[in-house]
Amino acid sequence: MDNATPPQPLSQPSAPVLPAAQARITRAQHWQRTRRLSVQLLLLWLVTGFGAAFFARELANLSLFGWPLSFYLAAQGSCLVYLGILAYYAWRMRRLDKAARVPRSGSKEPRP
Repeated sequence: MDNATPPQPLSQPSAPVLPAAQARITRAQHWQRTRRLSVQLLLLWLVTGFGAAFFARELANLSLFGWPLSFYLAAQGSCLVYLGILAYYAWRMRRLDKAARVPRSGSKEPRP
């Protein structure tokens, strides 16, 4: 029994290492990033809404399937841009919220 190795002590499980994109952020950073994202997307919405109407006369000369291009931009393009804005906002806010989550004390599960 001289060759027997002594039992190794059990190590405490370490906290999971998060990638740099998912590093924890403070509440102030979370709020700052949320406001910046909201302002940027609202400006995009404003440009989309007024840009199509402002340039509609110039686009009326171009046609797509017999209809003026300005008709398609007003009827379809703006709606698609708005849906894209909403989808991006939901995706980005989910990532920001996950980065700001703090585990509850005494629990290994992150807060919902």
